Amino acid sequence: MATLKDVAQRAGVGLSTASRAISGKGPVSADAAARVKAAIAELNFRPSSIGRAMATQQLGIIGLFVPTFFGSYYGTILKQTDLELRAVHRHVVVATGCGELTPREQALEAVRFLIGRDCDGVVVISHDLHDEDLDQLHQMHPKMVFLNRAFGQLPDASFCADHRRGGELAAATLLAHGHRRIAVISGPFTASDNVERLDGFFDELARHGIARDTVPLIESDFSPEGGYAATCQLLDSKVPFTGLFCANDTMAVSALARFQQVGISVPGDVSVIGYDDDYSAAYAAPALTSVHIPTAELTQNAVRWLINQCYGTKWEIFREYPVTVTMRASVGHVKAA
Repeated sequence: MATLKDVAQRAGVGLSTASRAISGKGPVSADAAARVKAAIAELNFRPSSIGRAMATQQLGIIGLFVPTFFGSYYGTILKQTDLELRAVHRHVVVATGCGELTPREQALEAVRFLIGRDCDGVVVISHDLHDEDLDQLHQMHPKMVFLNRAFGQLPDASFCADHRRGGELAAATLLAHGHRRIAVISGPFTASDNVERLDGFFDELARHGIARDTVPLIESDFSPEGGYAATCQLLDSKVPFTGLFCANDTMAVSALARFQQVGISVPGDVSVIGYDDDYSAAYAAPALTSVHIPTAELTQNAVRWLINQCYGTKWEIFREYPVTVTMRASVGHVKAA
């Protein structure tokens, strides 16, 4: 395998000149740079990542924690993170929770793993971590950004959509189509973003005379299995409803599947609205109406902010993320009595 010394000898320059030509840092004449470039091609030389790390005190790697690899929501985040890092010739290493620990313990263990791997920076996506956990982790590694989490102690490092507004829009959509007998399948009651969207949803219902304690509410876990089980539980309760709000699209798609199995027409008998508007929503049957959270844009700005902190780049960072509703076929007007 060719070394930097081999490149320098082939190009007829000193080691320091060859190093500067490769890194792009420091003065190098155009002629010397051209000869180094030719030598690299002839020798098929690849710079050592270890050598670069020793020279820059950076690995060129950003760590990313996600609670799970499943689902199109996290797929969007993974893809956008990779795109942003590759644009600046950096890479991502991903950790997720697993094992018999609680979700909170899994998240703490995984983020600490990334910190221990000497990642230049860390992206954290977790609704299971408490504020004191985030503060502790940030003290361990100050170059950290929190995605889909409003953390008041570190507002510059927090990137989150207005989930309360998202909940309001979900309720307003069902109300605008005449629905007043409404049910909800929520995510974990401990998840801050889930709490925000529920509060917004029930506030909007209250403004239209529908009390929170009159609405069937089933706690689930954002998973397809959880959404399916919650739909079964809702149907078994025999409580009548014409509109259903699911706190993410994954659970909403499971609800659509269960309704189809038992002969409930969507939107003829029940209208369903999801949340996130991930790329699976358009391909559900029927196509899923959903509250659109600009996940790719959120991720882009969070990762670019972290890149700025780690590598001195000057990406412009945007903090406004409009939340809207994407209307599709799963919501219709309530049937006349």
